[in-house]
Amino acid sequence: MLDPTTVHRASELTLDGLIEYAASQNASDIFLKVGGPPGLRVSGRIVKTPFPALGPIDSERLAYEHLDARQRTEFERELEMNLSFTVPNVARIRQNIYRERGLVATTCRLISLRVRSLAEIGVHSEAIKTMTHASHGLVLVTGPTGSGKTTTLAGMIDHINKERPVNIITQEDPIEYVYTDKQAIISQREIGIDTKSFGEALRQVLRQTPDVILIGEMRDLETLNVALQAAETGHLVFGTLHTSSAAETLDRISNMFAPHERPMLWLRLSTTLRGVVSQKLVPRADGEGRVVAQEIMVVTPTISKLLEEGKSGELYTAIRQGGQEEYWGMQTMNQCLEKLVADGLISEDEALAKAGNLTEMKQSLRRSLNLRRAA
Repeated sequence: MLDPTTVHRASELTLDGLIEYAASQNASDIFLKVGGPPGLRVSGRIVKTPFPALGPIDSERLAYEHLDARQRTEFERELEMNLSFTVPNVARIRQNIYRERGLVATTCRLISLRVRSLAEIGVHSEAIKTMTHASHGLVLVTGPTGSGKTTTLAGMIDHINKERPVNIITQEDPIEYVYTDKQAIISQREIGIDTKSFGEALRQVLRQTPDVILIGEMRDLETLNVALQAAETGHLVFGTLHTSSAAETLDRISNMFAPHERPMLWLRLSTTLRGVVSQKLVPRADGEGRVVAQEIMVVTPTISKLLEEGKSGELYTAIRQGGQEEYWGMQTMNQCLEKLVADGLISEDEALAKAGNLTEMKQSLRRSLNLRRAA
């Protein structure tokens, strides 16, 4: 591992050494660009390392460390490159290389070599486990970049892997967590290496007789249509979207379709959707890392009826009511944040910063404070 006290020139840095250093600092990301020292993201916050600033030659050298000749040629042609690799005994890496101001820069995401269970990542919801038991249907995990979607999906896939003898096909760009077969058989396909595109992979996937399909990201209408078709024909499909709530997720999906197609889409969703998990990572009150906060929507008969009628605007109220009644394990983001505050895991300021409905969150926290004072 690199030692900041002995590294005096940027030419002494290696990408693998920086990755080992980042892992020792519990960092989730590494940032390399010309003009400054390597940066890290630790517990969601950017931290500058004590290493020397990078010049153009060193920034490019570090970014290219794991590229072969074909990948270098592709990057120089496309000006963008995604890849993944493993630093033995340290971490799995998802790397993105890009140009800024004409110079090469790169970002590396550190991923655990071991797929952690749902309990280990702080997901204790029985509703989420129930989604993994479904024989068919569509399950969506959503949230902004860096919200832990991939980690939650990996925990769900690993839960299936431990409990069910099924055939699982994943389509990823790039492959992040690497699974070991347990009860299931898992085939992981990387876009650009194992298949040309998400579209081509999805056109072929049903011929591979999967029981469970994981789609790294639902980027376009074609991907979504194939996912819905697979869910309708007896497959359990998992996917992600960059949305912050169930209602926003379904509106985003609806907006992919032409207006005359939307009534049929809502009907399809009412019968195929099993649940939406929307999540954020929130800094812990003790400063020791982050905790996951989740809105969980389970497609109950009530939710199914709202979907059939295209009433996405009423979903939040239905989820909140389900959370108040502890019905089906549903909860809004605000209800989850309120529980985390009550348990002392996050501060009220962080709850307000991450609230789905700020006015409602303020009222809930004020009510909780009054109850504590009265007690």
